[in-house]
Amino acid sequence: MRHPLSTYRLQIRESFPLDTAAEVTGYLRDLGVSWAYLSPLLEATPGSDHGYDVVDVTRVDPARGGAEGLARFAAAARADELGILIDIVPNHMGVSEPRANAWWWDVLRQGRASAHADAFDIDWEFGNGKVRVPVLGADLAEVIDEISYDPTPAADAPDGLIRYYDHVFPVAPGTATADIRALLDAQNFELRFWQDEAADLNYRRFFAVTTLAGVRVERPEVFDATHAEILRWVREGIADGLRVDHPDGLVDPGGYLDRLAVALEEAGDGEVGYVLGEKILEHGEALPSWWKTAGTTGYDALAEIDRVLTDPAGEAALDARDARLRADSGLPALTGWHDLIHDTKRRIADSIQVSEIRRLVRGLPAQLREEFGADVLQDALAEILACFPVYRSYLPAGRAHLDAAAGEAEVRRPELGDVIEKLVPVLADASLEVAWRFQQTTGPVMAKGVEDTAFYRYTRLGSLTEVGGDPGEFSLDVAGFHTAQALRHASWPTAMTTLSTHDTKRGEDTRARIAVLAEIPARWAEVLDEFRGIASTGHGPFDALLWQAIVGAWPASASTPEGLKDYRERLHAYAEKAAREASEVTGWWEQDEAFEERMHAVVDAATGPAAERVRAFVDEISPAGWSNGLSAKLLQIMGPGVPDVYQGSELWEQSLVDPDNRRAVDFAERRRLLASLDAPGARPPAVDATGAAKMLVTSRALRLRREHPLEIYRPLEAAGVASDHVVAFDRGGVFAVATRLPHGLAAAGGWRDTVVLLPETPVIDVLTGRAFAGGPTPLADLLGVYPVALLIF
Repeated sequence: MRHPLSTYRLQIRESFPLDTAAEVTGYLRDLGVSWAYLSPLLEATPGSDHGYDVVDVTRVDPARGGAEGLARFAAAARADELGILIDIVPNHMGVSEPRANAWWWDVLRQGRASAHADAFDIDWEFGNGKVRVPVLGADLAEVIDEISYDPTPAADAPDGLIRYYDHVFPVAPGTATADIRALLDAQNFELRFWQDEAADLNYRRFFAVTTLAGVRVERPEVFDATHAEILRWVREGIADGLRVDHPDGLVDPGGYLDRLAVALEEAGDGEVGYVLGEKILEHGEALPSWWKTAGTTGYDALAEIDRVLTDPAGEAALDARDARLRADSGLPALTGWHDLIHDTKRRIADSIQVSEIRRLVRGLPAQLREEFGADVLQDALAEILACFPVYRSYLPAGRAHLDAAAGEAEVRRPELGDVIEKLVPVLADASLEVAWRFQQTTGPVMAKGVEDTAFYRYTRLGSLTEVGGDPGEFSLDVAGFHTAQALRHASWPTAMTTLSTHDTKRGEDTRARIAVLAEIPARWAEVLDEFRGIASTGHGPFDALLWQAIVGAWPASASTPEGLKDYRERLHAYAEKAAREASEVTGWWEQDEAFEERMHAVVDAATGPAAERVRAFVDEISPAGWSNGLSAKLLQIMGPGVPDVYQGSELWEQSLVDPDNRRAVDFAERRRLLASLDAPGARPPAVDATGAAKMLVTSRALRLRREHPLEIYRPLEAAGVASDHVVAFDRGGVFAVATRLPHGLAAAGGWRDTVVLLPETPVIDVLTGRAFAGGPTPLADLLGVYPVALLIF
């Protein structure tokens, strides 16, 4: 199987179409990249900036450049010796604009008679033969006068249209009438109040996103139809590999990957192709070994790198500070991460996932439903889901996870013991539909309860609340880091590794700066008190989250009025999303206006009257943050696996949560900066706000990886008083050396007598061009220019 040595993620969209992307392939080659990695390309909902809401599986999105644009991009990539990895979305399709999705439109028009009725995962019986569409601003009886019938025939709606503000729906054949009530009753869809999506929906969604309808790709005819265009890319030599979005949403991820492997082999003249699964692993969880995939997209590596750069000594003080903030705000004390996520998952199960859980209840054997009743069964299922320890199981594998969840659920809710005991054998029987639907439901409860709720409530150190990470695991020592990397090298050597993605809650260098706070918890407590004295929401833990984001993402551009204004707007958007996701005081369904006014006032103060004070603290911690950022990048690129560079992150990547992390990238500036670093006689750039030092580390490491096979992973020993501050390893004549806990290192007097034990052979640091004799090498000398070194014989 051909695989990349590294990848570079490009977000293809209307403002950055394939022809524009083709203009940067030369830059990617010069940077040292092996393959270009493209976001979803199939036609998406008009205006979609991400592409995960596919509406037409048969063609490349014209807004993104179409098939011709893809062909031109592929030609440019091949000319620059780049492979191509493309993101695909088999689990769901976009239905926010029904008319844009011909399959969904036809289902709404013709119902179960539609040729595409079986493509979507719809519970027709529960909807009395109709698809429930939750778009109304209130119950139908209250808004029926706002709904109109347009009799004008159209090619896709010969019987006319039903309109509700911007929403447009097709009229079923032979049902046209001016009587709106009678017309609506005759349709194959039912318009519902938008809040009914939580409890009364009858189609499977992506997580809780009603505008993304689940696709039944497990059906052979649906797989063939949804993959025909994708396989054309492989057959015509356009795509070398595929990144599979959210395989956990499928009925049988392993079976899907088996079928995909066969299809790729047929399309690729016997070559299977490189396939990655966007799988989030919980701490200590292993990727299913039987999956036909090169591995995950790398969140597990991200968690390891972040934690080896986090000071364990700060945990107790940050916990104590968090406890004081909670007490001062009148909040109950946290009993631990595990209890917190149980409660947030349970909240999700009792609210936005009720539709899915009620579908599970309907699928249980009649005897169980008669014995216990729907309400009790729903309660018991919700409790097991809240206790489920991983994103999902893959029966018969993972039965232990179900047993563990049931055992914990019985302890937490002993009154449900009898029903839980009888549910477990049913949920463990892979021959039953309810069992595999349960496996499809654990993931949404986990994702929404943990990533999209608990991560915004557990605020002691924001750099640890990242996708794929367990915030309960505060740090990782050097030995533990080496063990994790050696395991990756042995088990999944071609899996992707990452530091930033379109889904990360914070960009890699935002986290790198926030991680410094673990080294200075007393100083941070002092500064946070000062900041809260300037402006506060009145909710201490949320203040901590927001002020960490403010200082962590504070950009160099904020030194100008225009840059500060732009940052203020970004922070307002972040604050709103973070507060509503946390859903402790305000939320997406109901807003607390007074709290949100205070929240926005914090942003205005931080970027207004208090800007100079905030900037002074940012300047205080930035050098250590830059050190962390350079170390993280070197550890990622030179470590086991296939490193991905998220677009633009070859310079400081100080984004916040999406859509902030999908902002436009200035490739012209990056091309210019790389050329200046490559110019004859160029001096190593300073580690400063420009990010030039990160460009140097990124480009030299990528190029070295492309030119030298990295065949082993062997830890390097360090000796001396500061040996805990270095992470170093040998990849087979290529040596990576990185600093950890830089603030503490400086406070203790620097490297002093500490050495790294290299082979007794002369080496050169490719970052600075300096030569070293090998053997015991003083780190004060080796890391005298940068906090990292990249050595070759």
